[in-house]
Amino acid sequence: MFGFGLFKRRKEKKGPLVYLSEPTIIYHTQTEKAILEIIEEKLGSTNVILPSKYGLKGTSHMIKDVEIFVAVAIIGKFTSLVVEEVRIARELNKKIYTLIVARRGNEVEYLFQEGIPGDIEWLSPEETERLYEDFRGEDFSGFMKFFIGDRRRSW
Repeated sequence: MFGFGLFKRRKEKKGPLVYLSEPTIIYHTQTEKAILEIIEEKLGSTNVILPSKYGLKGTSHMIKDVEIFVAVAIIGKFTSLVVEEVRIARELNKKIYTLIVARRGNEVEYLFQEGIPGDIEWLSPEETERLYEDFRGEDFSGFMKFFIGDRRRSW
C-alpha cells in the first residue's frame, strides 16, 4: 500500500496574483485558513502569496509582482510587519484591500473592504510586541485560542 490517500490534492491556482500581508501571530491558524477562503470568495483568487509558507524568509520583495494586496488588521490594528508591507504596496500603487478580524461576543467577524480605513491603528515594532505579549499572556490564553485558532488543529 502506497498511502496515496495521505496526500492532499492541491487546488489549481486561479485568479489574480494576491499578496496576503498578515500578522505573524496568525500564521498557520484557522484564522489564516478563513482569510484565504474570504480572498477566494471576494476576489475570485486562489493565487495567493502567503508569507507563512516561507518561514522566516522575507517576502515583501514579491509585492511588486502582484495585482492585489490584502492587509490583515487584528482588532483594528496593523502590526509593524503589515505596516511596512502596506507602505511598500502604496509606493508601488497596488490595489489594496483591508481585512479586519475582530471578535464580537462568541463570534469572530471578518470585514473585507477596499482601501485602508482611517481608524486602523498602525503599530510600531514595540507596540506590536506588547500586543503579542497580551495575546500570549495568561489572561488571554482562552481568548487567543478562540480568536486566532489552535495551530495544532488548523490544517
